[in-house]
Amino acid sequence: MTTNGGSTRRWGWGGGRAESLRADAQAAKDAAAAAFYELDTAQRDLRISIETITAVEDSPAGRRAVSDFAALGTRIDQVSQEYITVVDAHDLDRDDLDSAAATRARAELTRTKEALERTKGELDRFEQGLGGLLEQAETQLARLAPAVERARQGLLAASNALDAARAAGLSADDLAARLAALSPELTKLNEGAGQHGIRDTLQRADRVAREAETVRGQAARLPETAAETDKRLSSLRTRTQALHTRAGKVEPVLSELRRRFSADCWQDLQQVPDEAVRAVRQAEEKLREARKARDEQRWPDATSLLSTVRALLNTADEAVKAAGDRLQRLNEVSFDQTAEVERTRFAIRDAQRLAMAGRTTPDPRHARPLDDAVARVDRAVAGLTGRHPDYWRFLTELDAVKETVQRVVEQLRQEMGAGGPGAGPGQGPGRARRNGR
Repeated sequence: MTTNGGSTRRWGWGGGRAESLRADAQAAKDAAAAAFYELDTAQRDLRISIETITAVEDSPAGRRAVSDFAALGTRIDQVSQEYITVVDAHDLDRDDLDSAAATRARAELTRTKEALERTKGELDRFEQGLGGLLEQAETQLARLAPAVERARQGLLAASNALDAARAAGLSADDLAARLAALSPELTKLNEGAGQHGIRDTLQRADRVAREAETVRGQAARLPETAAETDKRLSSLRTRTQALHTRAGKVEPVLSELRRRFSADCWQDLQQVPDEAVRAVRQAEEKLREARKARDEQRWPDATSLLSTVRALLNTADEAVKAAGDRLQRLNEVSFDQTAEVERTRFAIRDAQRLAMAGRTTPDPRHARPLDDAVARVDRAVAGLTGRHPDYWRFLTELDAVKETVQRVVEQLRQEMGAGGPGAGPGQGPGRARRNGR
């Protein structure tokens, strides 16, 4: 009998040798317990990672990670059960533990420890393989709380902006309805990602934040929109009244055109008075509709109607102005055609000089339309015959000539630019090579 810490223990044969074998077995048991603890801890930590991936990743890679972890879990359960079985099978504290039992216990516990360590190695390698999936999932998780908070703050800001608009006398019913439609989305956000998934929750939070910001911005701009609409209503009403007055002066202009010039000079303007009056009448009607839309705070409708009024007035204004401009130009050319002819010929000469820059002979592509322009001017001048010459045809012909000349000038300038600095018209790379430069 040996005394140890106040207790007695019977030792089998061999005394010190048996005690040494018992100690070895106990050390093997402690090592196996440590390996079991490390494996269990690693499995629990990795399960959290897998749950994170599952909450975020609904992809083939994510699903494969889940199934692989489940297979590993089966293997872990197996080696853990083997460990428990071995530990239960060997009572290292019993008094009659003999050397053979101690040796057998140490061997089995060592094998169990090694199996636990191998399984832990598999678990470690599996965790390393998760790398990108886990990082992506954690990134989304980190975005979750701020995204939900932004959505909530956005809804609050939109609500405050609506309150301010109403305080200014603006109903903003359509914006209030849009904000109310977001209430179910806020409920889902409050229920959390655990119920609706991280991906869906993130998308919902971003969508709510965007829509809330749109509502807030529009609500904040409502006073400005109302003021701008009132300003446009007043301006267009004044313009309509002025155009109504100007439209009444078109008929005297037409009378003078009929009295002094041939029919070809004014026939296309015959419908201007009626068209102007009709456009003004339509503009007045649309203005009334716009006023009603503004009073009912239907801002998009009011804006659309005011745009229609502006278009109607622009059309009528151009027609009325065309009649006055026609009379003025005809008066000028009937008094003296020389100035208009000289302006046209000057434009032709200027284009001809440009066409000859850096050349000894002009390019036919430029020379031909310019030569035709000279002939057209001569014909237009020769056509001014009779008691009432067709001055309008004369003017339109000279306008057409100037447009042709301008097109030639633009073509020349483009070719100069394409030929590089200092190149003349037509002196691009191809021509330079043919000239041996």
